Amino acid sequence: MIKASGICKAYGPVQALRNVSFQVDAGEIVGLLGPNGAGKTTLMKVLTGYLQPDEGRVTIDDLDVLTDTLAVQRRIGYLPENAPLYPEMSVQAHLKMMADLRLIPASEKPALLSRAVRATALEGYLTRPIGQLSKGFRQRVGLAQTILHNPMLLILDEPTAGLDPIQIVEVRHLIRRLAQRSTILLSTHILSEVEAVCDRVIILINGEVRADSRLSELSSQTAVILVLQPGASDVTEELWALNGVRGVESHQTSDGWEYRITGDDQEDLRPGVFALARQSNWPLQELRREVRTL
Repeated sequence: MIKASGICKAYGPVQALRNVSFQVDAGEIVGLLGPNGAGKTTLMKVLTGYLQPDEGRVTIDDLDVLTDTLAVQRRIGYLPENAPLYPEMSVQAHLKMMADLRLIPASEKPALLSRAVRATALEGYLTRPIGQLSKGFRQRVGLAQTILHNPMLLILDEPTAGLDPIQIVEVRHLIRRLAQRSTILLSTHILSEVEAVCDRVIILINGEVRADSRLSELSSQTAVILVLQPGASDVTEELWALNGVRGVESHQTSDGWEYRITGDDQEDLRPGVFALARQSNWPLQELRREVRTL
C-alpha cells in the first residue's frame, strides 16, 4: 500500500526527515509516534504529495507520489491536524461542497454522502452550522469529508488533538470502524493513542525512524540489565553464548560495565545470567529485568 524509501527533507539548515524508510500493508492501522517536532507532519505531507522530498521515493498502491500525484490523491483521504472547515456553513452544505470539489459524479453523490454521514454519526447535525459544533463533532465533520470519495487509504494527522477525554474515546472508536474499509496511517505524540487504536507503530524522533514493530512484538520483547563492578573484564562474548539471548549491548560507566541482554519472548533471562555470573565469579553489582513497552 505505502512504500517509502530513503526520504530526506530539509528546511534550510534544519533536517526534518533523515533517510526515512518503511512500508504499510493493506488493512493495517499504523501509528506514527513521536514528540512534537519529530517530523511527523512533514512526512505526511510528503506521503500525500503536498510536499516534495529532497531525496527518496514514495509509492502508494504502486503509483509514484511525485509523477502520479492526482491518481494517488484520488486513492487517499488526508485529514490535516487543523482540518479546513467553514464555520458559517451547515454540515450538509459543507459536505456537499467538498463532494463537488472532488468532482464526485451526481449519480454517486447521494450514496457517498449518506455513507460518510452514517460512518461518522452526523445524522442529527446536518443542518447545524459547523461553528456551533463542539471540537469533537467538528473533527467528525473533518473525517466525513476525508472519507467522502471512499478512499482505500486514510492518512490522519493528530486526529484527537485538542479533544476532551470523552471525545477522544469516541474518535478512537470511529477510527476503528473506518479501518474496516480502509488502511490507516495516523500520527500522534500520545502513547496511549497508539496502544488503543493501532496494530503497529513507527517511532519517529528527530526525523529518523527509531523503531518499527507490531505492538505485540514490542510488548513481548524482554531484557535483562546486568552491571558488573569497576575493574571487571568485558563479558559480552560469554553473554551471547547464553540460551535464548538475541542481543547484547554493552558500555562502560563510572559504576563498571553495564549490559542490556535481550530475548525474543517472555522468558526471564535472569536465572541463566545469574548462574553464568556465579559460575564465572563475575563481580556482580546489579541484575534486574526490563520489559519493553511503548
